[in-house]
Amino acid sequence: MKEINMKEIYSNSRSERRLCEPVVDYCTKNKEKFQQFELFPRTRLMAKKGDIRVIELFAGVGGFRVGLERASKRFKTIWFNQWEPSTKQQDAYLIYMRDFNDEGSEFSNHDINTVPINEIPDSDLLCGGFPCQDYSVATTLKNSRGIEGKKGVLWWNIYNILHDKGDKAPKYLMLENVDRLLSSPAKQRGRDFAIILSSLSKLGYIVEWKVINAADYGMPQRRRRTYMVGYRKDSIIYEKLEPLLKDPVDYIINSGIEAKAFPSVEDVGDGIVKMKIGRDPAYNTVHFNENAKQNQPSPFKNSGVLIDDYCYTIDTLPQYDGPKLTLGDILLDDKDIPEEFFISKNNEKQWAYLKGAKKEKRISANGHEYIYSEGGMAFPDSIDKPSRTIITGEGGSGPSRFKHVVPSKQSGRLRRLIPIELERLNMFPDNHTAGASDLRRAFLMGNALVTGIPERLGTIINMLI
Repeated sequence: MKEINMKEIYSNSRSERRLCEPVVDYCTKNKEKFQQFELFPRTRLMAKKGDIRVIELFAGVGGFRVGLERASKRFKTIWFNQWEPSTKQQDAYLIYMRDFNDEGSEFSNHDINTVPINEIPDSDLLCGGFPCQDYSVATTLKNSRGIEGKKGVLWWNIYNILHDKGDKAPKYLMLENVDRLLSSPAKQRGRDFAIILSSLSKLGYIVEWKVINAADYGMPQRRRRTYMVGYRKDSIIYEKLEPLLKDPVDYIINSGIEAKAFPSVEDVGDGIVKMKIGRDPAYNTVHFNENAKQNQPSPFKNSGVLIDDYCYTIDTLPQYDGPKLTLGDILLDDKDIPEEFFISKNNEKQWAYLKGAKKEKRISANGHEYIYSEGGMAFPDSIDKPSRTIITGEGGSGPSRFKHVVPSKQSGRLRRLIPIELERLNMFPDNHTAGASDLRRAFLMGNALVTGIPERLGTIINMLI
């Protein structure tokens, strides 16, 4: 497949391409069952009065944008930033520029640390899945605005944008991160999340969070992520929801934004936990959960809300009885699968070994003998359930424990997933990442989110604004 060429970026716009045609056809034939998965055409209009102006940080190939634009035509992304420091060719940025080639929107392909905040346009909603390699340590520094993190810790870029814009800061937030954010670091469980919450409390935001597994709500991939939604006290949403915040448990379970988008019930456990978070991230860096015993779990449960200086948190279970997509639902026919994605009979044993249970002697790098053991994995993957989580190493033809292997539809031959199928598992349009190599396309989907999540959150936010 032809590689993306920077010189051709503006001439390759696919703005008129339909979204995910086979999935649309599938949903149309099963309209009643799949009504909530209807895919709306993308809008190409500039933001106008009544629209919700969006900036997307750490944008990747535009997962938040795809979901929000399906939720409502009111969501208009006016600026995005995407920069991948570890690669020479900026595949994600180039794909974003081509697939969202709308007239007049602004963009940035620079390290967000180097982008002057006054060059970022004012907006209503800031969204982004900020990188999660490290959450750093907040500390008080004379030459800073009170808190800083180690170099490369990108949460503080979000904070700085919200802080420096003052009254013009986005009134609404939609953020995504890994589920372990609630329990890191290992020696001070929950500290990183407490720093983030106290940062947002200091800026006047009410913040909800929920750990969401996309498959629990009918989507075709088991992918657990923490989603945060925030709104400022001078916003329309706060005006509407403020009375409901007086009952935090009911808010988390029934009346909040995430509760409406992703219904749940209270899990049997310790009930509601109330904690004072305060508005001092530097204090939380040192003192939050500082006396926790080794291996003690995080005080943060999988759902909660931050109200002023306090957070209320509780474990919940998903409550969903709507339509459900499986791995099998998104698979293409044999005729659409390139031969190189089929696994030869000669390689099947190696694939089976890597995915199988094993307990064997091995020698470490320093010469010590040890017993290595791991459990077995389904081989091939079940096509009657949602898929396992896509990882960045999904691409490439070599045998692997973690890549998906499925029986082909007609012949039953074992094969890997092709890029279009990986896109469908994240509910992207077909060929959204076309132009990059197959290996890079798999990597980009391993880094992406399931776009149905921001779609459902966006639907509720749109109703409230």
